[in-house]
Amino acid sequence: MADIRVQVCYPSSPQPWLREVTLPEGSTLRDALDASGIDVPGLDLATCPVGVFGKKKTPDTVLREGDRVEIYRPLVADPKDARRRRVEKKAAA
Repeated sequence: MADIRVQVCYPSSPQPWLREVTLPEGSTLRDALDASGIDVPGLDLATCPVGVFGKKKTPDTVLREGDRVEIYRPLVADPKDARRRRVEKKAAA
């Protein structure tokens, strides 16, 4: 069985967290998170949404060579509300 290399990233501030890990073929997204050793204060991997290349996935998703595992931050504001406020502000100006 061959090994695969994947990246694990988290868009923390001010510097994004990025690590490349080597795993056995057939490894899952959860395996990559565990192998990465990510330790960001306040980050709960059990509740954070995760994905591969911008698409949400489940932790049991099997990874392929070159995948980028992403840990998503919670939204600070609802995108629809933010857009609505921008439109209202522009109309008032």
